Amino acid sequence: MPAPTRTRLHPATRAGADSRLPWWALSLPTLAFVALLVLILNPSDAQAATGDPVITHLFERVQQLIAR
Repeated sequence: MPAPTRTRLHPATRAGADSRLPWWALSLPTLAFVALLVLILNPSDAQAATGDPVITHLFERVQQLIAR
């Protein structure tokens, strides 16, 4: 014999659940990724830079901004 089931009159609510992320949830991992990328591809240590000078300048500028 099956047990009777109850139906909800009101839909379940998410009391206190916030679906928006704080500003740092995306910016801090991005900043960490850029910092590690600069450390790995440090253009100032390269003796013969064969890459594009625009990219090299960009990495140098990012490194200067992080070092401040």
